[in-house]
Amino acid sequence: MSEDKQTVVVLGASPKPERYSNKAIRLLGEHGHRVVPVHPAIVEIEGLAVQSALNAITEPVDTLTLYVGAGISNPLSDQIIELNPRRVIFNPGTENPELYTRLSSAGIPFEEACTLVLLHSGQF
Repeated sequence: MSEDKQTVVVLGASPKPERYSNKAIRLLGEHGHRVVPVHPAIVEIEGLAVQSALNAITEPVDTLTLYVGAGISNPLSDQIIELNPRRVIFNPGTENPELYTRLSSAGIPFEEACTLVLLHSGQF
């Protein structure tokens, strides 16, 4: 991806500063990206309004970065496909071969990578 500013959805967003999803929210913001955190029970994280579900997002999404395991992402697979992000990043611990198959069938590119490493290395 280019260094253009993107709309990035963080599924599994956490208000806890020590969590990788929270670190990603902050670092994405520092890189100038528009960040949309998603969590079913939290209203605000790092000063950003949190969406309660993927299907609440109506704007085009450049990147969906996952911080939830297959037990959560599988039931959300229809919403992920409907969101139609330009790509999906499976951060360490979120690998999901079943979802890989669904994304491939829908023509949505994905990668197993760490959002934090991609941002730090200029590869995001």
